[in-house]
Amino acid sequence: MNIYQQILARYWGFSKFRPLQEDIIKSVAGGNDTFGLMPTSGGKSITFQVPALSIDGICLVITPLISLMKDQVEKLKEKGIKAAAIYSGMTVSEIDITLDNCIYGDYKFLYISPERINTDLFKMRVVKMKVNLITVDEAHCISQWGYDFRPSYLKIATLREIFPEVPLIALTATATPDIIDDIQEKLKFRSKNVLRTSFERKNLIYRVIEEEDKLKQLIKIVKKIKESGIIYVRSRKKARQVAEELYNNKISATYYHAGLDHQVREQRQINWTRGKDRLIVATNAFGMGIDKSDVRFVVHYDIPDSIESYYQEAGRAGRDDKKAWAIMLYNNTDRVKMDRRVKMNFPEIDEIKRIYDALGNYFQIPVGTGKNGVYDFNIIDFSATFKFSMIIVYNSLKTLEREGYLELTEEIQSYSKVHFIVDRDDLYRFQVANLKFDGFIKLLLRSYTGLFTEFVNISELFLARKANISTDTVIQYLKKLTNLKIISYVPQKKTPFVIYTEERLDLKNLLISHVDFVKRKEGFVLRQENIWQYANSKAKCRSQFLLSYFGEIGAVRCGHCDVCTRRNELNLSQYEFDLILEQVKDLLTDKPLRLENIIDLIDLDEEKVVKVIRYLLDNDKIMYENAQSLKWNKP
Repeated sequence: MNIYQQILARYWGFSKFRPLQEDIIKSVAGGNDTFGLMPTSGGKSITFQVPALSIDGICLVITPLISLMKDQVEKLKEKGIKAAAIYSGMTVSEIDITLDNCIYGDYKFLYISPERINTDLFKMRVVKMKVNLITVDEAHCISQWGYDFRPSYLKIATLREIFPEVPLIALTATATPDIIDDIQEKLKFRSKNVLRTSFERKNLIYRVIEEEDKLKQLIKIVKKIKESGIIYVRSRKKARQVAEELYNNKISATYYHAGLDHQVREQRQINWTRGKDRLIVATNAFGMGIDKSDVRFVVHYDIPDSIESYYQEAGRAGRDDKKAWAIMLYNNTDRVKMDRRVKMNFPEIDEIKRIYDALGNYFQIPVGTGKNGVYDFNIIDFSATFKFSMIIVYNSLKTLEREGYLELTEEIQSYSKVHFIVDRDDLYRFQVANLKFDGFIKLLLRSYTGLFTEFVNISELFLARKANISTDTVIQYLKKLTNLKIISYVPQKKTPFVIYTEERLDLKNLLISHVDFVKRKEGFVLRQENIWQYANSKAKCRSQFLLSYFGEIGAVRCGHCDVCTRRNELNLSQYEFDLILEQVKDLLTDKPLRLENIIDLIDLDEEKVVKVIRYLLDNDKIMYENAQSLKWNKP
């Protein structure tokens, strides 16, 4: 058993790695920059955590999702591995203590949001760390032409200048060949090095159903597949409505979206994971960090924005390698909504500038000031105050974020935090001199560990119940001890916030690149067209379609998606069908022909040729130009 297998067994309890994991680990351990392309649920985190644990030093992990960052840090701590995180919205004091712990405290992992990399405090302190590996999770975010570009990811390359000899590992579940090349270039790979598994999910059965009454079809599906499932919708309102309709039909279901209170979201995810609720209807806020292998189906009630999003979300079904279904419902109304989303996602540049100006007025920030300021932000109140569309506001702020002027942090800090800023001796003297605080301080110390070395998550409600006092009394104790400089107390935040990464600018100095804006818009439209083409495709195997999108050419058809099932009814082999299909396409691409002419020109069994032509007609691949002649129907 080599050192990597020993670490895997000690901390994760597994005797062997999944496919590709050990290849990536050995590549990284050999000092090579490595691109790991592994589908959802492939075990990406092990590919950097294991090599980082095998050598001295700390691993920097750049990831965009605060919730996922917190989840991974907690899981590492549970295994007895020292890990910490720095992300938008933390106080200077919290960041300062975390960085000190990573420099002097034998920590193995520091998770950091990309926005924090370029701050003066981080740049000044990271040089003192003994970094053994740089990990870029969700690496597709660095490509401006990808589906989830984040400009802050472009700052990651500065770490290569600070640590030129430290290997870098980039990880993602979805990327096209062009984007894979772009990512390696942006991250300054010393040489190209891509390790990947196939995107094929042999146990996943893809279905696309055109249906005007989606709810009726959904109820039919969930009554037929009686096990656990996820239903993805595009809006919070629809999540609640669909869940209620299912419940009214005596189907166990709940709903989930980012607008729910953190404790509510957490409890609903737990209830669904443990099987208390069979179905969960959710927006795309649900999914990262899901640890449930027996999801038997994922239904997309609405069409997502891209093949990448669809593949990731659909891939949450069947992680136990047993048969599962990925089902998409669509109709012509979806096409109208897709066209409308382009306008909503890309407001006019003048509108974006008006919203930027209004935001500065909303926070009362004078021009030329405000850099690094953190402001609680209520998008509903802001939109109502200035009479803007909420969707337009959100997408305008996202454009301003891409341009580097501000950050919109939607993830809400979920816990209050406490850190003792005096040492144990000084605390003891304070307790002796201030007996009225002694009992509360002992309550804190008995309830939580690590309070002297780092900020620790606490619950005011838990402390109140334990001491049989009110929550308000607990908060007052915490505030008084903070004022007396015994502790540092960071109350829970209940709203998202905006961070100004640059000072507020006069509108004439606010520059938004028209060229980049147009290219991003064109990229968004192209991705929407690709997913619409997938939904409308009637002749190409669903699995083949997805695999070719991600650059896997020449894959065989799956044999069990809705397209393959219809083909199978013809009683033709794949070879026979494809051979006839290609000849029909070649003949009809040049000019329309009568049916009897096509049959005469194809030197194969007439009955089989007729079957394929009938199939192509039924699936709109060919059509009648007039009463007698057929032609190829170009998309």
